[in-house]
Amino acid sequence: MQTQGATPTLSAETARLRLRPLSLDDVDALSEILGDPAVMQHSIRGVLDREAVRAFIETCQACYRRHGTAPLAVVDKASGELAGFCGVGLDRVDGDTEATLGYRLARPFWHRGLAVEAARAVLDDTLLEGHFSSVVALIEPDHQASIRVAEKVGFGDFRLLEYHNRPVRLYRMNAEEWCRRRRSAATGISDMARRI
Repeated sequence: MQTQGATPTLSAETARLRLRPLSLDDVDALSEILGDPAVMQHSIRGVLDREAVRAFIETCQACYRRHGTAPLAVVDKASGELAGFCGVGLDRVDGDTEATLGYRLARPFWHRGLAVEAARAVLDDTLLEGHFSSVVALIEPDHQASIRVAEKVGFGDFRLLEYHNRPVRLYRMNAEEWCRRRRSAATGISDMARRI
């Protein structure tokens, strides 16, 4: 599942976002986000209090050091606000260790395409750079917003399974598929620029 080579960069930048490692300075802002029942409706952990958020960040920091990957802070470049998190963590899924894409954004940042933008940046680093051979996304079947994000990013086929006693769709993207999608998108942009 993990391939040889350099570890992920633990930072990325897009047109509207900056992704960086989570720090304990993020506890207050992230507690507001992960304490919102609407944001956490489909989380297996449910709403998190301040201490649970601190523990989550400390776990992420340990994973950065140990595995070179974990959820990253997503910062809105225009406002400097913490918008949420997005990244790839390692998790046991159906008996195997998987690189698992996860994301959560605060409500003011919903419906703006930011989750798609962040997920693409994470997958570029994770799959284009060859850090993992594949990444999975686990989504509850009734979580339509997250399903739309996964589909816009490029996840297609899925299979149903039980994850922490809940039904989920397991989507998988391998490195070859992601590279093909990114080349195709780049070619499409080039072709459009030539026609203008």
